[in-house]
Amino acid sequence: MSLIVMKFGGSSVGDAERMKRVAGRIVERQREGHQCVVVVSAMGDTTDDLIDLTKQISSSTPPAREMDMLLSTGEQVSVALLSITIQSMGQPAISYTGWQAGMYTEPVHGKARISDIQPERIFKALEQGNVVIVAGFQGMTQEGEITTLGRGGSDTTAVALAAAIKADVCEIFTDVDGIYSTDPRVVKCARKLPEITYDEMLELANLGAAVLHPRAVEYAKNYNVPLVVRSSFNHNEGTQVKEEAAMEQGIVVRGIASDKNVARISILGVEDKPGQLAKVFTALAKEQIDVDIIVQSGVLNGVADFSFTVALSDKDKAVKVIEDIRSTVNFHEVSSQENLVKVSIVGAGMVSTPGVAAKMFEVISDLGLSINMVSTSEIKTSCVIDNSRLPEVIQALHTAYGLDTEQQAFVGGPSDRR
Repeated sequence: MSLIVMKFGGSSVGDAERMKRVAGRIVERQREGHQCVVVVSAMGDTTDDLIDLTKQISSSTPPAREMDMLLSTGEQVSVALLSITIQSMGQPAISYTGWQAGMYTEPVHGKARISDIQPERIFKALEQGNVVIVAGFQGMTQEGEITTLGRGGSDTTAVALAAAIKADVCEIFTDVDGIYSTDPRVVKCARKLPEITYDEMLELANLGAAVLHPRAVEYAKNYNVPLVVRSSFNHNEGTQVKEEAAMEQGIVVRGIASDKNVARISILGVEDKPGQLAKVFTALAKEQIDVDIIVQSGVLNGVADFSFTVALSDKDKAVKVIEDIRSTVNFHEVSSQENLVKVSIVGAGMVSTPGVAAKMFEVISDLGLSINMVSTSEIKTSCVIDNSRLPEVIQALHTAYGLDTEQQAFVGGPSDRR
């Protein structure tokens, strides 16, 4: 007998028929002798529909607390329906909200982080032979306030819960049957990866690959949770996410990700003196605005220009924050740019293979596109470019690095060490 956490996303439980299919899969596992804890997202587009409803009611930004109260109801519907479905198949089951399952978070609405899990109620229900179904995406503060974990938070719930109850494996079921070298909807000959390291998956998740949420991968890495990504629509072998993964012969770049949720903020004519950048990024941090790539130009006549990227949804807020600190930071002007995409290559083999970044720059240049910003680490290189020809760029990079099915792999070159 093993203890399994199974997580099903919104598309997997999007209607009654899919709910029955998921229930059948869970019952099958339980009857094989395993103990199953199931984490479920809201059905289909429920969360988006609830957000749209608030826009019809009010043109102003709704209170964050009330949005958490509202959005948490989507998962509550899912867990109750799934429990009813499983019980109709003759298998005992019980559904819990996040707070009933002992999921405690920091006191932040909308993007709360899990601070503690007290799973005693889950263990008791398992001992009684139940399938335990937990609402993802949500928790409760020590003061009893309902919170949500942000988009993709159900992945985080599942992995954190697997760590807390010391599950043998955490399986993430989705509408694709594993992790691919890139989005198979864009590149038809994308490879399914049998395994990938936590670090590679964390980079891909942070860089736009939507299969797993970055915080979920971070939890899995920190607590060494065995993680498998597989399809909820078939029984194919999925992709294992683990500490070390076997390298395919010659495969240097493991995957290609893209993120259209990118805006570039430029601050021109910043006075060159200590503490200016610290003031800018401290102000942004206080408003919960995440900053990604940062580029500063050289100093000329005592001033410098610098740019950074933020989520497109934070663009206007970021510009306002910077305008509001004019009294403490001396600069000429602030501007923003949309219609951008961040394209990234990721692979643990990049650290010891020369020419990887050079090949990326060459491919993008050959397509007649300019690179606006670049960011690198030991296992990734990211370029911010115009988003008008994204599918072409991804396909060209996929081919250049030998990731197309049955294609010879990229072996590196002398141009650089990346």
